[in-house]
Amino acid sequence: MSDVRREFVTKALQGGVSFAMLCREYGISRKTGYKWKERAVADGLNALAEHSRRPRRSPRQLDEDQTCALIRLKLRHPQWGPKKLCLVYARQHATVPSVSSCHRVLRRAGLVQSRPRRIHRPMARLQSAVVAGEPNDVWTVDFKGWWRLGNGARCEPLTIRDAFSRFLLAVRLPGGTDTASVRPEFERAFQLYGLPRMIHSDNGSPFASHKGPLGLSALSAWWVSLGIELDRGRPAHPQDNGAHERMHRDLEVELAQRVQPDAGTQQAACDVWRQEFNWERPHEALDGRCPGEVYRKSARALPQSTAPLDYGAGFFPRRISGHGTLKWRQETIFVSNALAGLTVGLKLSGPNELQVWLNYLLVGSIELQTNSFRGAPSRPTEAARLSA
Repeated sequence: MSDVRREFVTKALQGGVSFAMLCREYGISRKTGYKWKERAVADGLNALAEHSRRPRRSPRQLDEDQTCALIRLKLRHPQWGPKKLCLVYARQHATVPSVSSCHRVLRRAGLVQSRPRRIHRPMARLQSAVVAGEPNDVWTVDFKGWWRLGNGARCEPLTIRDAFSRFLLAVRLPGGTDTASVRPEFERAFQLYGLPRMIHSDNGSPFASHKGPLGLSALSAWWVSLGIELDRGRPAHPQDNGAHERMHRDLEVELAQRVQPDAGTQQAACDVWRQEFNWERPHEALDGRCPGEVYRKSARALPQSTAPLDYGAGFFPRRISGHGTLKWRQETIFVSNALAGLTVGLKLSGPNELQVWLNYLLVGSIELQTNSFRGAPSRPTEAARLSA
């Protein structure tokens, strides 16, 4: 193409030929012909090569200050992608760069890497059937996998999260995974934020027990006594609590890999990370808002007293002893250690059977001929519930 242009310009500069006829001969417009001629006169025949059509300056190109600000944000939050960084940048500055511009800046700076495209295939039940419709509808709870602190002590954070707003209610180091260590952390969360309608957990200790009726543990039985419903994932299916596990992945990268010397320092680091997660990190599922902007406290406060539950007419209240037993007509009947210290309601369901209720939940029955307790099936049905 450059040879044709040189030939055209040579003939045009020689003169004696109509410029319009010469343009028609080469199949170009006179405007293009004059452009070629002027370019050759100004810069020589070598200037006739094809020029890039890329504009010399784009009105949407980020300036130096914007570029530096985005890079500083990325260095502060290495795990955050262009979408989150753009949302955070928009809160701090008047102008808002596009996600593609942000990605281009970070790619040129070597701060992002291309990842292979994931192929999504249909899978069986990816999440619990319970869907949160508002804050405190469902809280999700779990323990993050443990790691060793600088002094060799074991660190295993307990995480409590509101499913609707993604608000992290607690990231605590209780010192153990038993009920005695974990219950004070839930008392603290209930005092600060009120009671949820439901708590979703896995089937591990201390949230559930293979020995208790309906899989109740001392901790989950206490939840039921407060009127909180229970929802458990399937055994060996962490994807049933997938959003919580995804949060744990962020915690692993941003917190667990920065080991602190002792539990006190590690708890302080957890508190800082939780503050950032709730009030600085935007979430795409929340339309770019932070969890703290969406969450609100529950209207149901933690009861101040430990008064026995009132089951109403037709029920006989009985307190379960520390050994898991109750008294009925001078007989001592073992029910469950998980219910120790709680008040159950007994209801005659036949001449030889007593139903045993814990708040809204039918936990089993007592056969009066043998004075033996029989637990309800492992998964409660709607028929086995009273209104809380």
